[in-house]
Amino acid sequence: MTKALITGITGQDGSYLAELLLAKGYDVAGMVRRSSTVNYERIAHLQDQVDFANGDLLDQVSLIEALRAHEPDEVYNLAAQSFVQTSFGQPVLTGETTALGVTRLLDAIRMVNPEIRFYQASSSEMFGKVQEVPQTESTSFHPRSPYGVAKVYGHWITVNYRESYDLHASSGILFNHESPRRGLEFVTRKITHGAAQIKLGRQDKLALGNLDAKRDWGFAGDYVEAMWLMLQQDRPDDYVVCTGETHSVREFCEVAFGHLGLDYQEHVVIDERFFRPAEVDLLVGDAKKATTTLGWEPKTTFQDLVTMMVDADMALLEGRLRPLA
Repeated sequence: MTKALITGITGQDGSYLAELLLAKGYDVAGMVRRSSTVNYERIAHLQDQVDFANGDLLDQVSLIEALRAHEPDEVYNLAAQSFVQTSFGQPVLTGETTALGVTRLLDAIRMVNPEIRFYQASSSEMFGKVQEVPQTESTSFHPRSPYGVAKVYGHWITVNYRESYDLHASSGILFNHESPRRGLEFVTRKITHGAAQIKLGRQDKLALGNLDAKRDWGFAGDYVEAMWLMLQQDRPDDYVVCTGETHSVREFCEVAFGHLGLDYQEHVVIDERFFRPAEVDLLVGDAKKATTTLGWEPKTTFQDLVTMMVDADMALLEGRLRPLA
């Protein structure tokens, strides 16, 4: 039985990846910080099928102990300070976790068992002020947030350990991927949850930032399959994972509110507090390499993604669905 260790298992991507690996017959362990109040909501339905390893990306000794205790064949590093807006307020913590945390984990793998296959969660935020459209694996990085900068470090240190120590270490440059399990602080979930609240008469207005920012949005449940496929290849490499379509925050609002028979223009108000100090205006990727080499393609359309999230938030607020976030 193949063993996998997932850091960030209690997050959106970690929960979907755990489901996928369990369905494939894996023995799955998830790393959680012993010092924090861990929210198991997203994986509550999986808790009796997953082993838990105490560990923290800030503490290399704990990572070594987790690797020795669980002896994984594959490690998926999904843990990070992952909210861009927070990274402006906590840039040092973001760097310690999202950048240096990758180094600590890679070095622990090098010391414990260099045969372990490693996946690093890179991000389209690394492209930032984009140098070309669409973005590919060879597009230059120009991050526009401490989060993006930290992800660039994590990406390149993964390449460095692959080349220096011959580790099977791959990075997935994932563009924005959402789901009903997305945290409420992210703009997509903020929109779908807010639209549901307005539909139910619990609020009247929804404050947002830049409605003209454009993103390449996909479904997290589709994207975790690409992560797994990367570690099944004979050779490690880096892959852009995306839909190849770009949509604005405004379009997201139109679909979400429209699905509930509402006009977003009657409810959405612009609040400059939600503007980033440095905006990323246009992200759209080209996943040709992932399609050709991995045989991966997104299955969920933009429209289906938005309506899925709206329906889930309606069910949640009406008490028909157990909260996941």
